[in-house]
Amino acid sequence: QVQLVESGGGLVQAGGSLRLSCAASGRTFSGYGVGWFRQAPGKEREFVSAVSWRGIRTYYTDSVKGRFTISRDNVKNTVYLQMNNLKPEDTAVYYCAATTRYDLDKGPYDYWGPGTQVTVSS
Repeated sequence: QVQLVESGGGLVQAGGSLRLSCAASGRTFSGYGVGWFRQAPGKEREFVSAVSWRGIRTYYTDSVKGRFTISRDNVKNTVYLQMNNLKPEDTAVYYCAATTRYDLDKGPYDYWGPGTQVTVSS
């Protein structure tokens, strides 16, 4: 079992930046791809970004391309999501998740964190 905990969320004005972290405990991220998802109030959860185990493959949903960057430090068992030029529509609870599947934009994802709130004001 892998336990995931997100951190780094908070309140930020439009145009600002946040860096989210996803830390693993229990088991490491070894062999797992990690994705970030978000869910805004009244909306379904959506895929945001993902990174393969070695960090070679990355994926981004169109709405965050050029603004968000995903990375990982396997020594620290941590995956990051650097979010720049934030927009009000980025407001959501952000979740990280781990999968052993190759297609990181499809999943399924096996383990999920509890989420961290990101609120972007205009």
